Amino acid sequence: MLIDERGRVTEWRRPAEELFGWSAEEAVGQSVAELMREAAMSETWRRKRLSSGSAVLVKPVPRGNPLVWEVLSAVDSAAVQDLAVLRAMFAQAPRGLQILDDQLRVVWANPATHMMCDTSSGSLIGKHFTEMYRLQDPDEEEAMVHRVLESGEPVLDRLVREARQSDRGTRRTYSFTFVRLENPRGDVVGLLASAEDVTEREHAQKRLAVLDAVRKDVGQRLDVIAVCEELVNAVVPAFAGIAVVEVVEDVVRGEAPPLAPVDPDVPLRRAAFRGRKSAYPVGDVRHLPYGTPFSRVLSDLRPRLISVGEDSLWLAADPARAEAIRRSGAHSLIVAPLALRGEVLGVVSFYRYQQQDPFQEADVALATDVCTHAALCIDNARRYTRERTIAATVQRRLLPQQPTAQLTVDISHLHLPGPEGGGAWFDALALPGARTALIVGDVAGRGMAAATTMGQLRTVIHSLAALDLQPDELLARLSDTASRLAAERAALPLGDPLHREPLSAGCLIAVYDPVDLTCTIARAGLPEPVAVFPDGSSVTLPVLGGPLLAGAGNAPFPATTVDLPEGTTLAISTSALADEVLAPCGPLRPLLDRGGQLPLPDLCDNIVYSLRKGTRTGETLMLLARTKALPAEQVLTRPLPADPEAAPIARAQTRRQLEDWGVDEESAFTAELIISELVGNAVRYGAPPLQLRLIMDRVLTCEVSDASGSAPHLKHARTVDESGRGLFIIATLADHWGTRYHAQGKTVWAE
Repeated sequence: MLIDERGRVTEWRRPAEELFGWSAEEAVGQSVAELMREAAMSETWRRKRLSSGSAVLVKPVPRGNPLVWEVLSAVDSAAVQDLAVLRAMFAQAPRGLQILDDQLRVVWANPATHMMCDTSSGSLIGKHFTEMYRLQDPDEEEAMVHRVLESGEPVLDRLVREARQSDRGTRRTYSFTFVRLENPRGDVVGLLASAEDVTEREHAQKRLAVLDAVRKDVGQRLDVIAVCEELVNAVVPAFAGIAVVEVVEDVVRGEAPPLAPVDPDVPLRRAAFRGRKSAYPVGDVRHLPYGTPFSRVLSDLRPRLISVGEDSLWLAADPARAEAIRRSGAHSLIVAPLALRGEVLGVVSFYRYQQQDPFQEADVALATDVCTHAALCIDNARRYTRERTIAATVQRRLLPQQPTAQLTVDISHLHLPGPEGGGAWFDALALPGARTALIVGDVAGRGMAAATTMGQLRTVIHSLAALDLQPDELLARLSDTASRLAAERAALPLGDPLHREPLSAGCLIAVYDPVDLTCTIARAGLPEPVAVFPDGSSVTLPVLGGPLLAGAGNAPFPATTVDLPEGTTLAISTSALADEVLAPCGPLRPLLDRGGQLPLPDLCDNIVYSLRKGTRTGETLMLLARTKALPAEQVLTRPLPADPEAAPIARAQTRRQLEDWGVDEESAFTAELIISELVGNAVRYGAPPLQLRLIMDRVLTCEVSDASGSAPHLKHARTVDESGRGLFIIATLADHWGTRYHAQGKTVWAE
């Protein structure tokens, strides 16, 4: 049965009819006291009570206000045990348990609820659910609870935040569970609400999530500024509303950081900022004012939790920062150092503003962990920046600072260093006979290893070029050097990073002859060059490719000789630009084809301007050379007889030609003597046909060719010897001399 507050029966069920004998029409509206009095006087009811042991259970029912009581039979021992279990659970449960009526008013609450709401026992009865917990958005929560009443679908572990209270620093977070209550007939009688204060649990989970995000996202790039940007993006807004990273300026440049305590005159760069209002622009470099938490942290490396208010004395030391804090509404601040092994890299400031909860002591520990990881990443980036700077400096010093101007070829180069440096290089070397060697090379790898290897190979090229070797022979000897360097790498200890990086290098050598208007080319690994002719047509030169330099073994490097008319532009590139510029269908090939008449520096600029962003993955180098012909009046070519008359004929031709070129008598006499000795050696030790060639370019070059492959060599004749002094005389009088071999014979020359 159900009884109202006045003690009158409002509902009379079948078990009551069977026990007392009155129908529902007779009992409803009657006083339960009168009914019990009459029943006690009934002999029939007394017999039923004795035979059945009719104990009853009385409990409140959430039916609104006023309260309604339900009377149930409790003869079943299991029901009594269940009741005991429920009573113990409700009384001792650590979670707050409340029974709400259909108007969401509290009908009953356990002791844990009163402790959670900081109220005395019984003071919550009759209060609305949203008033009891002071929720952040009571309307939304009330609508959600009404949906549970209507649908019967429970809501489990719903996280709800408390509204901000002026007398409490941190807002609570509750975990709510709502289950609809129904009577045995299925009527909705109210709700069972369960609440738990999970504030600390949620804070701990958020701190772990922030630390995981920092460890995952910070340090992806090896750049100091980029790492600082990753840091502020990882902590805002998950941990702080505003974050500022200031780094020692020397650290940004890759130099060693100072030790703590940091001198007040050490400048710091505002490397990254995220939030509402910044006191200074990102990139600003300045000293930290004395007497602020920021300068104090750089002195003792101790993080600080600070409550920011109008009475904060340190704000006066930095008016710009104080104004930014005031305008942003910041009220809580953590300042933590970026330090590693006692070396100071910078300082990080975390702010919370307006309705955000102030920082707690546990947040200081999190800020310390975050800054420790960030400091390690920044130091790695600093070391990499330093290594990259040194490698770039070495490479820049090893490359031609100002390529020597050539009279028979115009050159211009395009060099775009990669983000990690590299080993690309080029050279334009003057060779005897007014020829020019055009060289482009590329060492795989990055950093100091690539730069120093490039310097070694470039030095070898310079030394070998002085021997006047053909391009294929040059590459073969350069490959031998590269193989020895590769073997040295392989012999390094296993722990050396260079041991795991095999040496790989490519090179292309082209020797242009302005007299014959030919170019002899040999390549090892690099793309085929492109020739753009004066009429605007272009062709990829069919130069057979050899293997990469290191590890080539005895593989040949075939040389190809092509005709290049005067005004032809030769383009030689590393592999990075081959697909875009050198390939016949490359997107920038038309630029090269149309640039035959443009000045070479302008053509280089046009190519750079047209490069698509993101297409380059490494270092890019291209050498452009435009050929010139040596004027015919600057060259004398005469055949010579293979007998003793050759020397007088050669001297006479030389004398007349030098007079026409205006050469002074002393130089002309020296040239005649050198020609006489060269021709004498060719007649005596060579084979016909013989040829004399004089070339007047930047120097006077005297050449005598014959069909013999025998090699002349310098020797020191004794005083009693009648011969053997010819080459010694030539070596003494000439600036340079040497021998160049052909397919049929050789040429001995002197400058």
